[in-house]
Amino acid sequence: MNLFDLKGKTALVIGGSSTLGGLMAEALAAYGASVALTARDAAKAVPVRERIEAAGGQARCFSAEATSKADLERLLGEVEAWTGGVDILLNCPGVNSATPFFEIQEEEWDKIMDVNAKSVMLACQVFGRHMVDRGQGGSIINVSSVSSGPPLSRVFTYSASKAAVNSMTQFLAREFAPARVRVNAVIPGFFPAEQNRAILSEERVASIMRHTPMNRFGDPSELQGAIVYLASERASGFVTGSLLRVDGGFGAMTI
Repeated sequence: MNLFDLKGKTALVIGGSSTLGGLMAEALAAYGASVALTARDAAKAVPVRERIEAAGGQARCFSAEATSKADLERLLGEVEAWTGGVDILLNCPGVNSATPFFEIQEEEWDKIMDVNAKSVMLACQVFGRHMVDRGQGGSIINVSSVSSGPPLSRVFTYSASKAAVNSMTQFLAREFAPARVRVNAVIPGFFPAEQNRAILSEERVASIMRHTPMNRFGDPSELQGAIVYLASERASGFVTGSLLRVDGGFGAMTI
């Protein structure tokens, strides 16, 4: 028995054009899932689709605004027309900022909260209802952050938004469990990517290394196993409401 066989499943990856989102999508495809790659501009997800197809997998690119419920409802219809439905939802849109607390403007707060938290709530409404009503179970995986608690310095709004993701994950795990729809979150440590490049100063990197027992950044490919595990009902069928750390020990460090 292959614990990680995803053949016959459709995975929707919101934020599938990003560095981490793309690699997680590739992992789902490698284990047999048909992958719907979603980005505000579908063309940005084409390189990920091409890598998936070159490896023998199946993927298609879709455009959608993750903070628009109407757009997500349209997206659901398009994916249903392609494969018949959504079995796995991976929520990984993200935006960050290093603005000092007293300088944060309402516009910045609203943007980060919309992209990082509101999008997760809306996607869980649209695709969670689809999974519950469909009656075939499902897996929702939210991408959180080590800054979700305790919060990291200098990223106030980002930390608050990811704390909200953790709370939603555990709340919805309870709500959706009777329908066999599992809701979990992955908490990545430090994986250098475009969205956090601005805050990784030399001083910041030194501090991160002091607080990471493995004393290195994560390689993006090291998130792939966690995603496939949580996506597979065979592998993690009794796992819901979990916050799975992939952080090199960062969350275990005190002094």
